[in-house]
Amino acid sequence: LAGHDWQGLSGLCAKINFQSESRYFSKVRPTLKFQVNRDVLSEAVSFAVRLLPQRTTTPVLGGILIEADANAVRLSVFDHEVSAQVEIIAQVETSGRTLVPGRLLSDIATKLPNAPVEFKLDGTKVHVVCGSTKFALPIMDVAAYPTLPEIPVVSGVVAGEAFATAIHQAAAAAMKDDVQPIYTAIQIETTDREISLLATDKYRMALVELPWKANAGAEGASVLVPSKTLQEVAKTFANQGDISVSIINNDERQMVAFQANNRSVTALLIKGNYPPIKTMFSTEVENYSVVAKQDLLESTRRVMLVVQRDHPIKYTFGDQSITLESLGNEVAEASESINAELNGEENVLSLKPQYLIDGIAGVHTEFVKIGFTKNHDNPNKPSPVLVTSHGAKDKSDSENFRYLLQPNLLVR
Repeated sequence: LAGHDWQGLSGLCAKINFQSESRYFSKVRPTLKFQVNRDVLSEAVSFAVRLLPQRTTTPVLGGILIEADANAVRLSVFDHEVSAQVEIIAQVETSGRTLVPGRLLSDIATKLPNAPVEFKLDGTKVHVVCGSTKFALPIMDVAAYPTLPEIPVVSGVVAGEAFATAIHQAAAAAMKDDVQPIYTAIQIETTDREISLLATDKYRMALVELPWKANAGAEGASVLVPSKTLQEVAKTFANQGDISVSIINNDERQMVAFQANNRSVTALLIKGNYPPIKTMFSTEVENYSVVAKQDLLESTRRVMLVVQRDHPIKYTFGDQSITLESLGNEVAEASESINAELNGEENVLSLKPQYLIDGIAGVHTEFVKIGFTKNHDNPNKPSPVLVTSHGAKDKSDSENFRYLLQPNLLVR
């Protein structure tokens, strides 16, 4: 080989070697291919994407992770605080995983025609084919996606429909802004036989208590869970049968998880504790008014038409009626009386109408009981009103929901 161009030969060998490696890596690059029912896909994607944050500082957290293995496909979202995962049956031809924009996939999945849907990863695109409809979605950096949290041991089981109802009832009293994060949460407490949900924005409180089956060895817990997350759980788990609840709250991990059928949701706990407000719910209220729920709702909505924003309505709870009168509006006025039965003394209170409506809406019986608590420390200060259900005028409470509302100082 004397006299040959060693530098050129070396370059040629390097080129041949590079081409060989390129062909090799092109054969082992990530692949993914499966077919799934259109309706199953749409429902699964909608469930997962519902837990995605509206805005993220890191674009990759807006993605939905797709993993195919054997005869199942898992769809997951995770933003370091809340995760959701759902597993669906699919015809998997090639196992693999990829990450695509979550909301874009959700928009597409809800608009696909009625035909099987095929997913195929090819290079930097995921091809979605449904009948004659074709989409090519960009893939995101799956290597940069955070590892999904491991679900703790199940603490207990609660009926899904009852739990969803309880969440909606309690959430009405949770704070809507993030000024004080602990009050945007719902406190979940568990014992060996009961799970309770408590929420407050410091002006009203809602408490719901439910039976549940605690697992053997599970300790009682008291944790704060974001109200927004729980409301999404209520929407998606209500018809899924029993829900398994996992709670872990120690120095290493603070998390709650909900599982039902092929779905799961996890959320980090909000740090902090409520004040001991649960004791404010009186078990016995001797002085109360019983009124038809729908009558009180409709009357309040009519009178509040002339009430300025955040202004209260004057409620006079008399022997045979409740009289409502508008306050705080010099231009327009309104008043109305509805039938009611009083047990005890007449009461005149100033209540914010929307707050009262929120409480009444949580009652699921024909009649509602408005109880008048007593403030023994300061008789001149208006005491909270206790709203509970009432199956009939001559029957006691028949639900596990209680709503405590602080009246305003009455402007006479």
